Amino acid sequence: MQVLVTVAPDAGGDTGPDGAGEYALGQWDAHALEAAVRLRERHDGIEVVTVTVGSPAAEPVVRAALSKGADRAIRVWDDALDEADLFDPRLTARLLAAIAGDVGPALVLTGAQSGPEGFGATGVTLAARLEYGWATVVTDISLDSDAGVVSVRCDRDAGRTDLLDVALPAVLTVGAGCNEPRHAGLGAVRAAQRAEIAVLSLADLGLDPADFEPSLRRVATADRDRDVTLFEGSPEDGAAAIARVLQAYGVDP
Repeated sequence: MQVLVTVAPDAGGDTGPDGAGEYALGQWDAHALEAAVRLRERHDGIEVVTVTVGSPAAEPVVRAALSKGADRAIRVWDDALDEADLFDPRLTARLLAAIAGDVGPALVLTGAQSGPEGFGATGVTLAARLEYGWATVVTDISLDSDAGVVSVRCDRDAGRTDLLDVALPAVLTVGAGCNEPRHAGLGAVRAAQRAEIAVLSLADLGLDPADFEPSLRRVATADRDRDVTLFEGSPEDGAAAIARVLQAYGVDP
């Protein structure tokens, strides 16, 4: 049984206008990865596979995931993605769905949201594309592979908790309260540095690069109509005039 974990490169430091910079394993994805590794520790026959959409600059993120327990890793990149809007969850979900079609996971885990941007739509968008069951902001996972069900707890606002049974295959977005991600030991880090990472292009996934090209949908001109009043004279005269205008609008200067 394969558990697929999506791992997005998170800008851990300063990035330039071209997006170049250092990337790290994001907090939310670290919780998703830890949840997958714990499932493997509790159940026989589980393989944890990570997938990252990113340029070669994202490779340290991929290796960090391997050092924290992933069995193997896939990185998706293509020159055609250089200008793609990968903040659009529909595009990212399309790429991830192609990987899922190749791996055939019974369970897909994503972070509940992405880094500082706070986006949280990729998981459910992926579930919709795959036509998988789903649950969001999961804080506890119990797997019954024989019954084909994953039981989850989802913590909501105002102290509410949802207990759900989701039929496999399923997509779960994992919340920060699910676990405490482990630290990688030196031996695991060294092994991850030597590990082979599968790099797949759009052609490898059977996807058309043209579908990921930016397109201009609408051009709009900003509304430039303004009501401008010019106050002339000394600064004192101008200040007095502004005070009268404010008073006319009910503002006490």
